[in-house]
This record gives sequence, structure tokens and C-alpha cells, in this order.
Amino acid sequence: MVALRASDPPAHTLALVAGLAVHGALSLLGGPPDMQLKWPNDLMIRGAKLAGILLERAGDHVVIGIGVNLAQAPEVAGRRTASLSALGHVMDRDAVAVTLAQCMADALLEWRRGGWPAAILTRWHAAAHPRGTALTLTEGEHAGLTGRFDGLEQDGSLALRLGDGRRIIIHAGDVSLAD
Repeated sequence: MVALRASDPPAHTLALVAGLAVHGALSLLGGPPDMQLKWPNDLMIRGAKLAGILLERAGDHVVIGIGVNLAQAPEVAGRRTASLSALGHVMDRDAVAVTLAQCMADALLEWRRGGWPAAILTRWHAAAHPRGTALTLTEGEHAGLTGRFDGLEQDGSLALRLGDGRRIIIHAGDVSLAD
């Protein structure tokens, strides 16, 4: 849980910060080098979901829930999932928790000390799937629309380049990797 301060960046940006912390922790512990962040809150591996992040605001606090498929991956209809152990990366749960807690503390400190947006967005882009990756919007007014990842805006919103060249900005929702 993060207690928000008046001087903090926007609370919704914590999803990106938490994603960086998860990616960083698993990387430090020898996770697969081809893990990639997917906007707004997933860690993917070869097109399958490896970890997810949920945020819930409670007054002046944000509760951050993080789930990492360490030993097994749940079956989810319509979505590929993966676990670290099935990929040959067996990790101790407690070591992941300790490392993740430190990475989250470091990421929060950066977020609060001026790392948002420039430094954090730069790091997020470096850990994410590349620009041009095909994405399909799965929620909201544009559900079903497919375009190409065109980066994140300064507020953390998703930029999607459509086939006709138009660029749309998605502020909330979810996307899947297009097949």
C-alpha cells in the first residue's frame, strides 16, 4: 500500500512503476531475458502472461496487488499464460518477495524524487515490447480495434497507431498482443 502525498505524480502511474519493479526483481534473480512489459499492467514472456498488477485506490492510499506465476500458470480462457518454473527458471518465493519489495521501494523513491515522467518512461519503454508491436484493445469504446504500439504519452497513456495512420491515445483499459 502506498500512502499518496500531495506532491506525488498521478496515482495511476504506479501501475507502470510496479511493472518496472516486477521486471527488475525477476531480472535480478535470473529470470528470462526476454520478459517484456505490456501496458498497462502485465509482464509477458513470448506472448504469454507471466505476471500481473492491479491497483485499487482507497482514499489517499493505493493498494498494489502483484501476482507472479512462479511455480505454475493459471488457465485463463482466451489468454496464454506462463510460469517461471515451466520456463526453467525456478525461484524461491521468499527471495522473490524480498527482492520485489526492495525494487518497489527503489522505484517508488525514483517516482517521488522526480523520475516521473522522463526516467521512468525511458526505463519502461526499454523493458516493454518494441514500438510497432500489434495490439488489440480489449476494453472500452475502442474494444476490438487493432493498431501498432506507438509508445506512451507523458501521462502514461498508450499511443496506438492505426492502419490508416491515425494515432489514438488510450487513457484506461486493457490491450492484448494481437495475433
